[in-house]
Amino acid sequence: MSERLQWDSSLSFILAMIGAAVGLGNIWRFSYVLYSNGGGSFFIPYLIAIAIMGIPFLILEYGVGFSFKDSFSNILKRINPKFEFIAWILVSFVFVVVIYYMVILSWDFVYLLSSFTFEWGSDTVFYFTRTVGGTSNLDNAGFLLIPTTICVVLLWVVLWFISHKDVDEGIGKFSKFLIPALFVIMGFIVIYALTLPGADIGINTLLTPDWSKLLDVNIWLAAFAQIIFSLSMGQAIAVTYASYLPENSRLTDNVLMVVASNSLFEIFTAFGVFSILGYMSHTVGTPMIQLITEGTGLIFVVFPMVFNVMGPVGRIIAPLLFLAILFAGITSALGFFEPMLNSFSAKLNMSRKKAATILSIVGCVFSLMLTTGISSYLVAIIDSFVNEFGILLLIGVQCIIFAWFYGLDHFVPILNENGILKVGKLWKAIIKYVLPIFLIIIWAIGIFQLFGKADSFELIVDLIIIIGVLAVSYALTMAKSSN
Repeated sequence: MSERLQWDSSLSFILAMIGAAVGLGNIWRFSYVLYSNGGGSFFIPYLIAIAIMGIPFLILEYGVGFSFKDSFSNILKRINPKFEFIAWILVSFVFVVVIYYMVILSWDFVYLLSSFTFEWGSDTVFYFTRTVGGTSNLDNAGFLLIPTTICVVLLWVVLWFISHKDVDEGIGKFSKFLIPALFVIMGFIVIYALTLPGADIGINTLLTPDWSKLLDVNIWLAAFAQIIFSLSMGQAIAVTYASYLPENSRLTDNVLMVVASNSLFEIFTAFGVFSILGYMSHTVGTPMIQLITEGTGLIFVVFPMVFNVMGPVGRIIAPLLFLAILFAGITSALGFFEPMLNSFSAKLNMSRKKAATILSIVGCVFSLMLTTGISSYLVAIIDSFVNEFGILLLIGVQCIIFAWFYGLDHFVPILNENGILKVGKLWKAIIKYVLPIFLIIIWAIGIFQLFGKADSFELIVDLIIIIGVLAVSYALTMAKSSN
């Protein structure tokens, strides 16, 4: 490989990290999690989860990446050659995330194009299931959803175009444009949403606290799960991005900026989401409980219904919302893509451009397989399995490897060198003891729920993913190394 890649400034790194953290989940998941887990009272476990999980683990990831300045697979290999296989398993799982994430982005791209003419019509459910996302009816697996298929190819070209460049010329430069643009667009949407008639109905519904929920362990688990996925913890993104940092970087301070930006964005966005739902309830008379949902149902079914009744303003808000989701999604996809790209390039002594080209072609082919008439069903299965089984387990494994096998004392001097926030005994205790326990509990509950409700088709898909990830990880581990 050529000399080690590097950001030109901490700003490029911070914006890239914010871009990786701020994604689809911030826009369409957090508001539902907040509402369904006690409303305003949810902020207590949410802030505690940030303090004892989000910030400490990101500090660890920044310290690991900055200390080793190497690919994730090489880092674990240097700690113990036997750990390289574990590294490739995680990197492969994260690459699977890219594959289905690009499909979700393609749905949004279709809606962005459709938003100029409101092509979805009055029956927004039919439009999504027939044209964009499909259904769970396996009889529909035999045909492609052409608009989604075309948009998948286009978006993979965009991802390749940004990723094949050096990190500062590609991810860094585009993050400097996309992240400020995302914040401006969402700022306009939310501020306008707060002025809509009925916005107060939505806000009150969102924030009314249920203090009794604080005694429910599931609320606390939901808070920790939200932080894990919202910050893209443990997915080798932060480790990889931090490995490109120049000397004398303020690591712990950067963590605080990224975490604060991510949390403020998703809280701010939640106000906008529920203001719009409140407007729909006020205007049409639909009870809030019938409008509140998460994920694709919120963005691709409920929101188009709202835009239909908003009049001329809806013609402005609709394209802006889908554009904001696209920007948030692209910056997150770049983060998911980078660990495999960096590790693959380093392992095979391959140029970044060649590695990005190969991985983009492979990723695009698999994404296209998810654009059939059961697209949304397949994506939901893969998303649940990869996150709740694979990545969640491997976050805990990383805690154990870095804390117990390598030793956290290696990172403390580096982390404390320039940052205002200092780490010490409390931070080490959290990483060594608290996080592994919480992660094991969340993982065990998630697995119980995941497999308890899975049917035979879902189990087959899960098995295919496991076999594929293990096979790829073994092949890359055994491949001739560059060093």
